[in-house]
Amino acid sequence: MNEHVNRVLDAVAERLGRAQSVLFITGAGISADSGLPTYRGVGGLYNDTATDEGLAIEELLSAQVFAVRPDLTWKYLAQIESACRGAEPNAAHRAIAELESHLQRTTVLTQNVDGLHRQAGSRNVIEIHGNLQQLHCPLCAYEERADSLAGRDLPPLCPVCASVLRPKVVLFGEALPEGAIARLVAAADEGFDMVFSIGTSSVFPYITQPVLWAVDSGVATVEINPQRTQLSGVVDHYLPLGAAAAMSGLMKRLAR
Repeated sequence: MNEHVNRVLDAVAERLGRAQSVLFITGAGISADSGLPTYRGVGGLYNDTATDEGLAIEELLSAQVFAVRPDLTWKYLAQIESACRGAEPNAAHRAIAELESHLQRTTVLTQNVDGLHRQAGSRNVIEIHGNLQQLHCPLCAYEERADSLAGRDLPPLCPVCASVLRPKVVLFGEALPEGAIARLVAAADEGFDMVFSIGTSSVFPYITQPVLWAVDSGVATVEINPQRTQLSGVVDHYLPLGAAAAMSGLMKRLAR
């Protein structure tokens, strides 16, 4: 690492060492070191620009298509689930989970549907796009946990009413879950000492707004991303690193 990056890591670690409450906002980039590249699509997990059907992936993964052709939506949901299956939390996920045991209050707001924050041990996780591991029936109260779709018939059917099951993810064209938004608002009302943006392109308002709120409120802000975003010139500290490298560097400094 160059001297400038080391100085930024030192400054961020010093502030983090004094913090009591931290908000971590994470996107697909935090899972890159777990073998999940920064994709497009639901939860940022789809890479191909073209599909077999000649439609945009955003259309196939939409509520409108799911309503009339759930088999097509499930085809690509299954591809995403297969990419997530077997992935393990990396150093960045583990660092955030470890900090939760040391700080008075830690909140993770993630765009990811891979479940790796929970797998790493983080408890206070707001999955703003839902996750692929929980299936539910839109017509009845049936729910199940599905850690793998391998070998299952697709689309999966509800064993109670035979309707098509769906994962608890936000499809294109759907509103964000009210419960997740309410949890974020409640956490923001309590306030934070620091706000991190890690591995997200920061294009959605519900991702950028907490950071901009922190900037306006004088709360320390940090962006960790190899690529600059619209927030890079606004935050107090910008680290042009991958999530695992940056968080490992911070944890080493905190351990001194």
